[in-house]
Amino acid sequence: MKVFVEGVGIVGPGLNGWQASQPVLTGAAPYIDASVVIPPGDLLPPAERRRTGLPVKVSLAVGLEAIVNAQRNAAELPAIFASSAGDGENMHCIFEMLANNGREVSPTRFHNSVHNAPSGYWSIATKSMEPSTSLACYDESFVAGLIEAATQTLASGNAVVLIAYDATYPLPLHAARPISATFGVALVLAGKKTNRSLAELEIGISRKSNASTSVANAELEAMRIGTPAARSLPLLAALATLTSEKTQTQDKIIPDRIYFDYIAGNQLDVVVRPC
Repeated sequence: MKVFVEGVGIVGPGLNGWQASQPVLTGAAPYIDASVVIPPGDLLPPAERRRTGLPVKVSLAVGLEAIVNAQRNAAELPAIFASSAGDGENMHCIFEMLANNGREVSPTRFHNSVHNAPSGYWSIATKSMEPSTSLACYDESFVAGLIEAATQTLASGNAVVLIAYDATYPLPLHAARPISATFGVALVLAGKKTNRSLAELEIGISRKSNASTSVANAELEAMRIGTPAARSLPLLAALATLTSEKTQTQDKIIPDRIYFDYIAGNQLDVVVRPC
């Protein structure tokens, strides 16, 4: 499958948006660990905004950034949401409620517990009537989302936005399912090259024969390993290299072929080419 990247959004520890993150991803600037900063947004009505948890805020922020960078209209794009397990903080609160004798679960908590809650808030915020898909595939959730997004844009001929996100869990859930960082990434993909295109992705699935591609920075690599949505970091680094105005030294050039682990002994191969 060949698709074209038109816009990118990113939020994570020390990664505050695509423009600011590019020098860090290419190695031109040092990575400085810091708390996640989510840009303020007012697209949701106040009542809905008060009800949203961290995963919804992250997914809205990166999705809108990618669409703005692509110069697209969010209301016109089908959306694919990919997350390993959704809103862990909300699940923790529901489990606490169920552990009490009353077992009275807040309707808002219950509403936010469904896996497609972010897509619902997205449709409200963007006024989109386009279809959305919400999926989970454990550690390979970003990879599954990328496959789904590429398939949809090639089948329909329409651009799509892929939004992948994960958030840390509180204890004791963290002990059972450790996720090292809150992280979100979004890509606007199209099936045809346009003047918006940043890079071409050639995507294939094969039997696993190569190790998954890592990133050079040790802290970012730890984030990649520990957070399913951050498995996107090698691809983001390759895209940043293509779009960066700084010349990379030979030892910092990002490989143009990215290998992702996938399910059932398979791997995803992504060749990143300039447009």
